[in-house]
Amino acid sequence: MAARQTIQGEIVLSGMGVHSGKSVRLLLRPLQGREIIFRRVDLSRSEARLDPRRVESRNCTTLLGETFVVRTMEHLLASFFALGINSIVVELDADEIPILDGSALPFVQAIEKAGIRRLTGSVPSIKILEPVLLEEKGASVSAFPSPTGEGLELAYSIDFSHPVIGTQSLSFAARPGEFVREIAPARTFGFLKDVETLRRQGLALGGSFDNTIVLDDEKVVNGPLRFPDEFVRHKLLDFMGDLSLLGRPLVGRFAGNKAGHRLHIRFVNFLLDHPEFWAEV
Repeated sequence: MAARQTIQGEIVLSGMGVHSGKSVRLLLRPLQGREIIFRRVDLSRSEARLDPRRVESRNCTTLLGETFVVRTMEHLLASFFALGINSIVVELDADEIPILDGSALPFVQAIEKAGIRRLTGSVPSIKILEPVLLEEKGASVSAFPSPTGEGLELAYSIDFSHPVIGTQSLSFAARPGEFVREIAPARTFGFLKDVETLRRQGLALGGSFDNTIVLDDEKVVNGPLRFPDEFVRHKLLDFMGDLSLLGRPLVGRFAGNKAGHRLHIRFVNFLLDHPEFWAEV
């Protein structure tokens, strides 16, 4: 079981949507309830609760409300998950969470500055009882019981045919302090050769050297990196944000290999559809 928690006071952050290229004002409000609610103040305050059945991948993690969408939620959700925030209202005046510096660190710092408040009641955990594996075109996501019967470990592996990235792997014990130091600062990355194609598709319109690690065919264009393996750390950050869609703390070892948001989300819904692999504790 984990505590129900919200933030002590309101948080305001402003920035640009990395895909939309539009400016957005984000307001986080404390909530006494038992859920995460997204509210579009530009659309008559329409709102939707976070529901994995209404989430899809559009080069990012996207919530589909009845009358609106909210894109690029993964970094914010990873911050909530790592810090144990499970009751909160997310208000925004556009269709995308601001990218800020491309990492989760600004969200984490803002939450820590505002403070975290414990609420009455608790949230049951999902404990993995049996190994489960999903594979798709050389990528995979898996979960295994925890060797100790408690705690959450995340692992990720990537393989890019680029001299700066190559093959990278990382395992991480998901504790708040380690998340803040080792995972939250890792920024999103992209390749110069893909920019024009993405923009023709209406994506990456707000991407810049200020919010994205950019690579040409040989090197990082806008270094230095924050970590030598910042690329796999960022993929693990995205993975953590997508696993948070399960809506409960996790006990077990979860691993991704060359996967992405679409397979992460498919795995979340597979687990929800197959309770024989886990138990609420």
